[in-house]
Amino acid sequence: DPRGVYTCEIENGKASLPLQVHYRMCQNCIEVDAPTISGIVIADVIATVFLAVAVYCITGQDKGRMSRASDRQNLIANEQLYQ
Repeated sequence: DPRGVYTCEIENGKASLPLQVHYRMCQNCIEVDAPTISGIVIADVIATVFLAVAVYCITGQDKGRMSRASDRQNLIANEQLYQ
């Protein structure tokens, strides 16, 4: 615990004025430095790209299904009976 009252001793044996130190220690803090921030940013970009590709693939498959479903279907084999 670095909190307390500190003094410096000079060569002559004299002590300087006392210095009181208050220091708060964070027990649940995480040190965030440049590599950590860059890792978070790169992971976010990669996740965004994967999400965009997944959405593109899913919407691309829906278009194929719609075009097949919109094909003309003959409900009656002989169309002249229907007319």
